[in-house]
Amino acid sequence: MERREFLKKSAAAAFAFGASGALGNYSNLFAHNLISQKIPYDLVAVKGGEPDVMFDRAIASLGGMQQFVKKGQTVVVKPNIGWDVSPERAGNTNPKLVERIIQHCFNAGAKNIFVFDHTCDNWSRCYSDSGIERVVKSTGGKIVSADSESYYHDVTFKGGKVMSEAKVHELILSADVFINVPVLKHHSSSKLTASMKNLMGIVWDRGYWHQNNLHQCIADFSLYRKPDLNVVDAYLVMKRNGPRGVSREDLVLMKSQILSTDIVAADAAAAKLFGVEPADIPYIKIADEMKIGTMNLTKLKINRIII
Repeated sequence: MERREFLKKSAAAAFAFGASGALGNYSNLFAHNLISQKIPYDLVAVKGGEPDVMFDRAIASLGGMQQFVKKGQTVVVKPNIGWDVSPERAGNTNPKLVERIIQHCFNAGAKNIFVFDHTCDNWSRCYSDSGIERVVKSTGGKIVSADSESYYHDVTFKGGKVMSEAKVHELILSADVFINVPVLKHHSSSKLTASMKNLMGIVWDRGYWHQNNLHQCIADFSLYRKPDLNVVDAYLVMKRNGPRGVSREDLVLMKSQILSTDIVAADAAAAKLFGVEPADIPYIKIADEMKIGTMNLTKLKINRIII
């Protein structure tokens, strides 16, 4: 990505919206992408195939990627790329899934597709060793660094109990469509990581979350900009010693995937798949109580696909 060109466009957009300051306050910029009302299911759960094949089946059952991405739009695909480990370690989102999502977005007419994560390990090694950098470039997407505070801008949002502001990566501020693609795994601090916790990779100061009621912060920040689509990678799942993992003995081959526009429902389904009740994961319960989404899967129209 040409950062100079991007910042020019960002500043122009801020001016057009009457923002104050250099880049202004973006808190009211996003009313959520206008998704077609023809989407037939609230959630899709698919199992038994490879990541790309499962995504093909799941997105087709939602009416295709064209329900989410329109011609000429800019898309951000946000996987978990936080760790300097190979795909066989399951610390990051499966690169085959990221590749297929990008292909579907371009086929739907996307103009630009950006991929990034605020990594925990060295960002260049994470991008390379995860296999994600290679598939992004090979499909025509653009993988972008997130390792400098200068890439992040202040936003505010309403309704949070602990958080009401954050520094968010500039790509999120300008994207027409935001697709959240976490990997499901155990986490030593939050018990479980999936869709909502994956949003920590779009902010600069993650330390604040850990120091100020992590579960509440995870729920609070989900108020800011809900992804247009959440795709939970549960192909190879780290059942213990997360988020990095220690050995192959930590992993279970589940060959599963969950898709939903409801970030809370996606995580509730992910929790069930992991083998725990959604209410036993504090941030899921908190987000449900805050009405960010629903963890009551019995209220949803679910398509269950077995390949």
